Amino acid sequence: MTVARPAYHVTELTVGQLSARSGVAVTALHFYESKGLIKSRRTPGNQRRYTRDTLRRISVIRVAQRMGIPLSTVRDALAELPEERTPTREDWARLSQRWRADLNERIEQLLALRDGLEDCIGCGCLSVRDCPLTNPYDELGEEGPGPRRLLREPTGAAARGRTRNAPAAEATAPVADPCGGVSTSCQGGATDPTD
Repeated sequence: MTVARPAYHVTELTVGQLSARSGVAVTALHFYESKGLIKSRRTPGNQRRYTRDTLRRISVIRVAQRMGIPLSTVRDALAELPEERTPTREDWARLSQRWRADLNERIEQLLALRDGLEDCIGCGCLSVRDCPLTNPYDELGEEGPGPRRLLREPTGAAARGRTRNAPAAEATAPVADPCGGVSTSCQGGATDPTD
């Protein structure tokens, strides 16, 4: 069954209308409501009714989810919006300001991922040509689990080999010779540090 788009003058939407207009499944809307992300009122017949500004809240939720922002963070931010009136541009500006630093950090991480994916990321696989040179014997594994270079790099290739909090002397220290100075195979690009 297709639900017609509600007329512009309709101030409350049924769950079907909200689903059709937002592109979000009814079950997802019920989930959002159970998590306190959106609210409805009940009619005398126990049917849900949503105010039109719920469409914007759902849009923000969906975009935030795509950006990897946890639903609990979205809920906390949406809780600061007014309940009795449609949020104004200023209300939304305040909300977006709260996420700006987090989004900038995520953008920085995505750029580092994009720019460094073809190089050694310090994950321990030692399968990329320069892994033996930039992560000999998986020394970065001593720092902890995961892709150590991606987790600590400020941005892309310009910062390779430097941690955010590393002293300047450490950032310019030469990379250890994975071959122990006895083999010339590493100079040719071999990926096995035991050659």
